[in-house]
Amino acid sequence: MTSIDFQPHRLLRTGHLQTLAGVYWPHRRDTTPAHHRRVVLGDGDQLVLHDDCPPGWQPGQRAALLIHGLAGCHASPYMQRIAAKLNARGVRAFRMDLRGCGAGFGLARMPYHSGRSEDAAAALSAIGELCPGSPVALVGFSLGGNITLKLVGESAASLPANLDRAMAVCPPVDLLTCVRSLARGVNRFYDRHFVQLLVRQVFDLRARIPDAPGLPANVVPRGVFDFDEMFTAPVCGFGTALNYYRLCSSAQFVPEIRLPTQILAAADDPLVPGAMFGELRLSPAVHLALSRSGGHLGFIARRNGDPDRRWMDWRVVDWCV
Repeated sequence: MTSIDFQPHRLLRTGHLQTLAGVYWPHRRDTTPAHHRRVVLGDGDQLVLHDDCPPGWQPGQRAALLIHGLAGCHASPYMQRIAAKLNARGVRAFRMDLRGCGAGFGLARMPYHSGRSEDAAAALSAIGELCPGSPVALVGFSLGGNITLKLVGESAASLPANLDRAMAVCPPVDLLTCVRSLARGVNRFYDRHFVQLLVRQVFDLRARIPDAPGLPANVVPRGVFDFDEMFTAPVCGFGTALNYYRLCSSAQFVPEIRLPTQILAAADDPLVPGAMFGELRLSPAVHLALSRSGGHLGFIARRNGDPDRRWMDWRVVDWCV
């Protein structure tokens, strides 16, 4: 584990402030249209890749697959910013909408969850066909980071041939610990926010696909644990939320990783407790960079050598390029 020299903005010294600033700090939105690539999954559901291809890019040059976090999509600000920055460095970026998210709404009957590593593998396979001979970097954020680590650890001996490196930013490597943390103190604000978004996704999908799985009648989940217990676990074949967390937490797969992999996290992350990383067993291929500050997908920095204050973005670009 390496302690990294991230210097937070002087007005954003706490994990909560960094987390909120990560979402609301002004940024220029990229309006360049991306090509939509549908990926058909083994059960017939589909997901969407948003293909941001820089001018002059040729097969054999680098590509990257970006996977968003809980209740996010291809249009999440960090996905847009980092894809644009990768494009500026000549990297073809694919922003993945997990099942039912973003442009994939209505294309999948089954929901996404923290363990959908097979969907990431399908996306990498599709990129291999679109970009023959190109090395691909896989980058997951939050829930997408857990999917990333699970994939590269559980399939260490049979990874897609085009994948040559991976990165997980603020990954919830122990799902149960993270969900319990959400239910305590001020973190309940995030818990309520996420569960409202998740419940709305279920109802919206049922309006589009009437036979899609739904929540039990007349029951409203109070938090993410309740949602997983009532919906995610039974619908996706895990039975209970505890079993879902046990099988899908990526911490158990990290010791098996053989691919060069970077984990970037913050000790003051209110959603992913930094103490988890002190107990994480690493393989020699995995480098853990833990900052004292940064929050959850925040990392808004003082002025430094980067072109802007989005310190997290530039560390992802450095790793991918």
